[in-house]
Amino acid sequence: MLDRGLGTMQMHRMIINVGSINIDHVYRVPQMPAPGETLAATAYERFLGGKGVNQSIAIARADGSVRHVGAVGPDGDWALGEIDRFGVDTGDILRVEAPTGHAVIYVDAAGENQIVILGGANQAVDLDLFADLLAQAVAAAAAPVWVLLQNETNGVTDIVGHAKRAGCKVAYSAAPFLPERIIEVMDRIDLLAVNEIEAKALADSLGLDVSSLPIPEVLITRGADGAAFHSGGAIHEQPAFAVRAVDTTGAGDTFLGSFLAHHSNGAAPADSLRYAAAASALQVTRPGAAEAIPTRAEVIAFLNEREG
Repeated sequence: MLDRGLGTMQMHRMIINVGSINIDHVYRVPQMPAPGETLAATAYERFLGGKGVNQSIAIARADGSVRHVGAVGPDGDWALGEIDRFGVDTGDILRVEAPTGHAVIYVDAAGENQIVILGGANQAVDLDLFADLLAQAVAAAAAPVWVLLQNETNGVTDIVGHAKRAGCKVAYSAAPFLPERIIEVMDRIDLLAVNEIEAKALADSLGLDVSSLPIPEVLITRGADGAAFHSGGAIHEQPAFAVRAVDTTGAGDTFLGSFLAHHSNGAAPADSLRYAAAASALQVTRPGAAEAIPTRAEVIAFLNEREG
């Protein structure tokens, strides 16, 4: 059976993900609505979502070790139950007064999506509480720690500072994309994850080529064209696996979480990229975001089928 380079990750380096938690309201539509147009949805489903929790679930399903630090509102019981069902510990998730973050997602007949997000509880956490939870998680870890962040929570700059003072490595999934936020913490992040358009926009804002971004490691996703990982002057390329997409929501989160689960434990870039490409390929063949993230066994079976 094919599992080369993807052992059992015995080191199990902890990833602390300070990340968003959303409830996704997904509407199937025949096509995206034009300005002023009213469309009748053909179906509705509710899923757990949010870039942060999607990435935590992807890490957990890749057999990585993750603690999710986040927040829900008074209406968050359903989300907490779902997070627990996916095997991610809810012990570091706070209750706040603001409503749980949520997203309204349109998915068209081709599987493409448009998303509107309300930050809610994700943007309403006391930064001292975040700092306390982060410190406790770092202290409890038995090996060097990675801290993962996105732009869907408040206090990113402060959390990066806390993480570096605690001796952690920082992975920054810079979405929603704001180049000024990246530039503000660029000297303190170890891995930046962006898509191809975002990478070029950041490089252009700095007057640099993408390959010259002053960050130790840069992971660039390219959708159907695969991904590239820039590290130590080398560029590692990974083509996408050809599949029939049903819903692309959460594909980038699946790729990053799957990649980081392996990369943080010392897997070779080629192996980490290959696993992540397979995981995200499987994920887009299913509806939803978190619900669609495949298990490690499913990814290995997919790789065996495609490469064996």
